[in-house]
Amino acid sequence: MKSYFKLVYLLLGLFLFAKVQAQENLTYQLPPKSIQDLVDAPASPNVLFNKQGSRMLLLTPPAYPSIEDISQPIIGLAGLRVNPANSTTEAEISGLYQDIIIKDLHSGSEQKLKGLPETYRIGNICWSPNGNQIGFSNTKEDGVELWYADLQTCVAYKLTNDYLNDIMGNTLQWAPDGKGILAQFLQKNRGEKPVKNLVPTGPIIQENLGTKTPARTYQYLLQDEYDQELMDYYLTSQLQFVDLQGRASKIGEPAIYRKLIYSPNGAYILTETIQHPYSYLVPINYFPYEAAILDNKGSTIKTLYKAALAENLPTGFDAVASGPRAFEWRTDVPATLYWVVAQDEGNPNKKTDNRENVYMLGAPFHTGAKELFSLNYRFGGFTWGNDQYAIVQERWRKSRIQKMSLFSPSTGKVMKVIAQRSSEDTYTEPGQFITSDYATHGGSLLFDKGKDPVVFTIGNGASAQGDRPFLLRWNLLSNQQDTLFKSKAPYFEEPIFFNNQGILYFSRESVEQNPNIFARTLKNKKEKQLTSFTDPYPSLKGVQKQLLSYPRKDGIKLSATLYLPKGYKKEDGALPALIWAYPREYKSLAAAGQVKGSPYRFTRLAFRSPVFWVTRGYAILDQADMPIVGEGTKEPNDTFLQQIEDNATAIIDYVVGMGVIDRDRIAVGGHSYGAFMTANLLAHTNLFAAGIARSGAYNRTLTPFGFQGEARTYWEAPTVYNQMSPFNYAHKIKTPLLLTHGMNDENSGTFPIQTERLYSAIKGHGGTVRFVLLPNEFHGYRSRESLMHTFYEQDAWLEKYVKNRNK
Repeated sequence: MKSYFKLVYLLLGLFLFAKVQAQENLTYQLPPKSIQDLVDAPASPNVLFNKQGSRMLLLTPPAYPSIEDISQPIIGLAGLRVNPANSTTEAEISGLYQDIIIKDLHSGSEQKLKGLPETYRIGNICWSPNGNQIGFSNTKEDGVELWYADLQTCVAYKLTNDYLNDIMGNTLQWAPDGKGILAQFLQKNRGEKPVKNLVPTGPIIQENLGTKTPARTYQYLLQDEYDQELMDYYLTSQLQFVDLQGRASKIGEPAIYRKLIYSPNGAYILTETIQHPYSYLVPINYFPYEAAILDNKGSTIKTLYKAALAENLPTGFDAVASGPRAFEWRTDVPATLYWVVAQDEGNPNKKTDNRENVYMLGAPFHTGAKELFSLNYRFGGFTWGNDQYAIVQERWRKSRIQKMSLFSPSTGKVMKVIAQRSSEDTYTEPGQFITSDYATHGGSLLFDKGKDPVVFTIGNGASAQGDRPFLLRWNLLSNQQDTLFKSKAPYFEEPIFFNNQGILYFSRESVEQNPNIFARTLKNKKEKQLTSFTDPYPSLKGVQKQLLSYPRKDGIKLSATLYLPKGYKKEDGALPALIWAYPREYKSLAAAGQVKGSPYRFTRLAFRSPVFWVTRGYAILDQADMPIVGEGTKEPNDTFLQQIEDNATAIIDYVVGMGVIDRDRIAVGGHSYGAFMTANLLAHTNLFAAGIARSGAYNRTLTPFGFQGEARTYWEAPTVYNQMSPFNYAHKIKTPLLLTHGMNDENSGTFPIQTERLYSAIKGHGGTVRFVLLPNEFHGYRSRESLMHTFYEQDAWLEKYVKNRNK
């Protein structure tokens, strides 16, 4: 009898394990080979021109790092992710390069740098003023080195054995005379890191005395006094000027530098240094700081301003700190500073016609500042030209207004408004002004020959036919515009570099051709191909790609990019499909319906792309439009749920009507806000066979002071917050949902607990759900192992619940 009961219990236990399987410990798995090959495809090089247009760097990014590489310890300090082993901001290799080739644009010759170590990770690349050298860093496991390279001999040299501090601020920059590099170094005498006292000396107390101090949800904030000690230890830098023979001299005193910029003539240095008291509520960019002018030896010439801790900013995207801010050098004169001061105390809710005043102060900085003019909206930046002509930009996020005006720096007189438009209206976007150092977005306006302010812009060229990038010559007084170059079908051609010497450098790609760099002589339109980068994805040759345009029921025109498997014909039958999307807010129906992207772009794959699954027999609908519109006094999120359902219904009806997709075998997915959208669609519709939600936020009460484009607080719009939270409707999520999340997600609002709680809620109500938590990963997954395993999970989910749903 006892044996009988033992058998019953054993069978019952096996049944429950198979049915529930609450926890599963797997080693990292690999997806099918077709996906593996695409993940491991070599990255195409990036290019970087010097301002003279004489040289181009070809920079090859490394492959995905290993889980070992990204598993170095991370310390969260004031919103930063600090790698204490080498004084960088992350345990990853984004922004670094593993190979560098120098191409002479006159002779066409290509050379590799000599003198580099056997393995290296180059970053912080900056051109010398004459374009004959580059400064750069080499990141190692235990530190970051300062290097420079002579491009005439193509030899690289390590300048010093001291390690750089590459955590924040401007790590390195050339002196304007080109004789050396100013850089931030670790303090030689900083000693061992502080040791935490495991015995507390008292409680941690925060207090607010009746002042409104709303703040969004941030990660990696300071927690206690020990964190403050660590912040001072790791972030404090000693400035040094290092000449090209490696001789170093200290500049100024050790500090935490948030800004560090030479004046154009090299005589002065503008600094902003972080000051106490620190905050446990906001990240470092809100901490007190002191703005000052140093001479180029490091002596303080003038203290400009001491900014207070900005914990109590008003709510709203147009809120700024009160007092002077945005200290910068004019780029067109030797040594003149400017800054702005909010006239509404930084509060966008105050009614006033004058939002900002702009001030200037020139060397030797002994006199009072000169008020230049006032602005109707928030300051958006200057593009300096000369004493006669410059451009100021203004913006107002709430109404989406963008305004550009031509003015005279010598008199402060605004001559004319050259553009005023909605930031959402991509069809009227005039492009980015080309400057004398366009490659680094520095320098002053590049003027055409003549007296009038004739300038150049490069833009995306959004249109009803898709993006058609352009190079424009623009007379700012007469408003005459001449298009010097515009992308033509069947290519996507994008201007990269132009310095008004008669040659435009641009990239060209098509659906079947990967991007390469070309030079075009504008006068005779002769072209020369400069690079021959190979196709990184030969297995995608023959994949069918189409930019779709289809209507939502209220008339908005939506778009998405459809991928169909190689060799697929409609007679083969309707395919299973994966829709990948990300919601975006609009204040205008017209803007929401504008065409996005281009039908002629080469497919680029990244970890957020769903296109990998076209090799597995799925139809893919990538970048499917998911506009959320609220015109006039209405806010977009007031009808979020209805609009995402309308968007999803529109694309499903359209592609099913094309005869290429099976309505009963469609999955929806997204990352971050796209994951939030996915969970809501599964909670409130029956449109999908499965969902994939990666690194999302699902309970909006955990982001009570705003999220994404939502400026209202939870207490101002509780119904909106509650209705938009799929966590509140977890009992209705019966469609199979795959959840993934990085264990160390640093993104504002997307705490891993968001996914943990949604998983528990769905599981508790009997839903079909799987939760994959990725160790040592951030909001974006970085290691090859994590990426491959995520794709393994996604593939298994799609195969089981979508492709083979009815089997």
